[in-house]
Amino acid sequence: MSPVFVGLAAFIAVLMAVNFVVVAKGPTVFDRLLGTGALATNAMLLLVLIGYIYDRPDAYLDLAITYAILNFIGVVAVAKYQERGGPGPERGRGKAMAGGEGPEQGRPGPADGGGR
Repeated sequence: MSPVFVGLAAFIAVLMAVNFVVVAKGPTVFDRLLGTGALATNAMLLLVLIGYIYDRPDAYLDLAITYAILNFIGVVAVAKYQERGGPGPERGRGKAMAGGEGPEQGRPGPADGGGR
């Protein structure tokens, strides 16, 4: 075990604690989402460092890559959910499609022969 890797792992653990505070007390949902992404990135770095500390970087690197993919999918899903305004057709894009207001108005659709 290299003391440099152990020191870096402790530093990343402190950064993760700071990110956890941002996630817990973020003023907006987007601040919390960014804090979650940063927390996941630090967790991936910590996994890779633990792999090097225990001389098994191959196994821990696979876990870190899998965690990165799951983090990306989760962040995109939450961002898409927030973009639409939450559940229900009365908010976000549902209103634009149902009521004719918003960015969808004026575009030719499949019924108009526009063929989207």
